[in-house]
Amino acid sequence: MSLEAQINNDIKEAMKAKDRIRLEALRGIKKEIIEAKTSKGAADEVSDADVMKIVQKMVKQRKDAAELFKSQNREDLAEKELAEIEAINVYLPKQLTQKELTPIVKEIIEKVGASSMKEMGKVMGIASKELAGKADGKDISIVVKQLLA
Repeated sequence: MSLEAQINNDIKEAMKAKDRIRLEALRGIKKEIIEAKTSKGAADEVSDADVMKIVQKMVKQRKDAAELFKSQNREDLAEKELAEIEAINVYLPKQLTQKELTPIVKEIIEKVGASSMKEMGKVMGIASKELAGKADGKDISIVVKQLLA
């Protein structure tokens, strides 16, 4: 079953369970998938990798919104965003921690032959491709900077 089909089934389950927060989060994902399908030059089908990118983008948006709401003392809105993140995270693979990232990034640095911060771009390009969906770009960047410094 494709990720898109799984999301559609989960929307039906959330409706039956009357789980408003989960339903709203899933409908948001479905909206983004439909927009990706109907954009100029897009195929009729969206691959699981594309759906994964959409889900990652939505989690990042919600994290940013939650931080903004917290800074403005709007805990009620921040909690809603964090609850939606929990509902969406089900579709993402487990994210790697910085400790788990370090050996992988070391290997990439050795492969590229990077030795200074000037070569960070090369390392980040390869690391971002290899770790797509498994780690946040910000975390990858932090580890790369630590190892090249």
